[in-house]
Amino acid sequence: MYLGVDYYPEQWDASMMDDDLDNIAGLGCNVIRIAEFGWHIMERREGQFDFSFFDTVIEKAKKRGLKIIMGTPTATIPAWLAKKHPDILSEFEDGRKRSFGGRHVYCFNSPELYAYSEKIIRAQAEHYKDEKAIVAWQLDNEWGHEGSDLCYCPRCRKAFQVYLRWRFKGDIDRLNETFGTVFWSQQYNGFDEIPVPAETITTHNPSLRMEWERFRNKSIVDYAAFQAKLLKEIIPDCVLIHDFPGGCLDKHYSYADLAKHIDITAYNNYPVWGGQKEPLAPYEVAFDLDLMRGLKQANFWITEAIMGAQGHDVTGYSPRPDQAKLWSYQSMAHGCESLLYFRYRGAAKGAEQFCYGILDTDNRKGRKYREVRSFFAEIGKYAKALEAPVKSDVALVYGYDSLAAFRIQRQSLLIDCKQEMLKYYRAFYEAGVSVDVVPEGADLSGFRILILPLMIVMDGEMKARVRAFAENGGTVILTYRTAVKDEYNNLTFGEVLPVGLSDMAGVTVEETESLQETDAFPLTGEGAFAQKRFKGGVFRDMLAVTGPETEILCRYGDPFYEGFAAVTRKRCGKGTVYYVGCSPEKAFFDALAETVLADKGIAVRRMPEGIECVSRGSGEEKILFVMNHNAVPAETEYGTLAPYECRIIAG
Repeated sequence: MYLGVDYYPEQWDASMMDDDLDNIAGLGCNVIRIAEFGWHIMERREGQFDFSFFDTVIEKAKKRGLKIIMGTPTATIPAWLAKKHPDILSEFEDGRKRSFGGRHVYCFNSPELYAYSEKIIRAQAEHYKDEKAIVAWQLDNEWGHEGSDLCYCPRCRKAFQVYLRWRFKGDIDRLNETFGTVFWSQQYNGFDEIPVPAETITTHNPSLRMEWERFRNKSIVDYAAFQAKLLKEIIPDCVLIHDFPGGCLDKHYSYADLAKHIDITAYNNYPVWGGQKEPLAPYEVAFDLDLMRGLKQANFWITEAIMGAQGHDVTGYSPRPDQAKLWSYQSMAHGCESLLYFRYRGAAKGAEQFCYGILDTDNRKGRKYREVRSFFAEIGKYAKALEAPVKSDVALVYGYDSLAAFRIQRQSLLIDCKQEMLKYYRAFYEAGVSVDVVPEGADLSGFRILILPLMIVMDGEMKARVRAFAENGGTVILTYRTAVKDEYNNLTFGEVLPVGLSDMAGVTVEETESLQETDAFPLTGEGAFAQKRFKGGVFRDMLAVTGPETEILCRYGDPFYEGFAAVTRKRCGKGTVYYVGCSPEKAFFDALAETVLADKGIAVRRMPEGIECVSRGSGEEKILFVMNHNAVPAETEYGTLAPYECRIIAG
């Protein structure tokens, strides 16, 4: 288990380094993360490599028993590189060049980016290849963050055209037919006529936009693979990580695809950020943690845990005493096995002056320092238990193409893919049941319940896997907008919805409707949901059942549509398939979770409001996290918990 801090000694006078490292060791740290923004320090002028500063940091750290996580410094290119090769800078959608001065300002399709990245990484890796104190190499920093996953420069347009030529094997007629470019007279005579989908009148072709999303993904993942391959070539046994930022489901690249090129997933966990009135709800924080664990279906690291208020130009909510420490415990409960705080000391200069650290710029050891020290002291006792993998019966599945399809055509002003996923997740979270949030390519064999919210693009392989899952005894929950589009983001002519799954679900979608309210219509329960009444909205499928074996659980209760089913259930082989045709209120999801968990004989552990209870480890190493997310004391079966207290119970 690695416990530590993100340390930026280059931002302070060198005379402070010894005291800093003494204080860091005094926290109970055994690792520091360094150098991720240090390109100019390592290469002040082109080709003149100098690693002496970080050599000093490492030697001083080693004397205090501290290990190193070393970053490749490519997130912030040096000024001399931008001056010499201005085309390395990315462009906004309107064609404006991004200015040197921020971070992640490079274009992923710049040949100069690859050439100069290879030079600095190769020199850095060769210099440190025998340094045993380095326990992991971090690739870049927060790829795709803050809009850096998009670029519309001429090089990207050319690379996009090359990508499309490869994708369609050089056949422009096939592309025209697939995209349906006859619509609005958009046929291309050659790949060099194809634009990037920058702002236009009305909107671009949905197939073009889907391929753009895939191209953006490829652009970032290829660069990650390039860095990973280079480091493994020089240091074959090195451990590679990447510190993913929040917002996975909104990014223009697939975290899951990038994660294939690293050894351990790392995450920067910010339950609150500048300008937020209050933090995310505990179940939202847990969702993001479970999503990170799901990228490789393995335990992960936290490379940036917060302790103080955060923000760039606008600062935010300051975590209350013990609240940030509680988020650290929550991370460990959900599969984190090593954790570092961002940052050791808040910056006095530069863009992150309001990202407060363990120490503030007054340089005094206060409450936050004591909280970190107490967390490290306690959590270190349970290192073995926290090495054990998390086992879940429930998987919530998302797909990059489906998320992209909703970015391209939202269909309802109220559809927010993550919020729709959270409605399902929250019901199981509040029942005390662990959920893995996994990409559609994940191994599904260990689960018993599968939830696929808004899986609008589903290829034949995924449909076959879902069908087999149900036939072999699993419970599958499908939702409105399932299997509507093909892989090119087109509707399928002559097929009923959900395409390829209607027989399995026992329903066909007769009509659809987008709503502008969350509680637009009543739902009337039947069968297992008899005597229950709910509200629904956002979007809805009007369902017709295809046989007597399909059980209607809810019908629409408003005029014109009261004859249609809203929620159904059908046996499929040894398993069960649910189809939820709209977005109901919270009470429905609670009832649904209760029903499917009871059917599977999965134990429910409901706790008082704001109390989270999670088991980790097994056998003699099993521990129980009991966490109070409330700002007031709470009574539990494990005793009274103070505000934001976590109690770990062994055995």
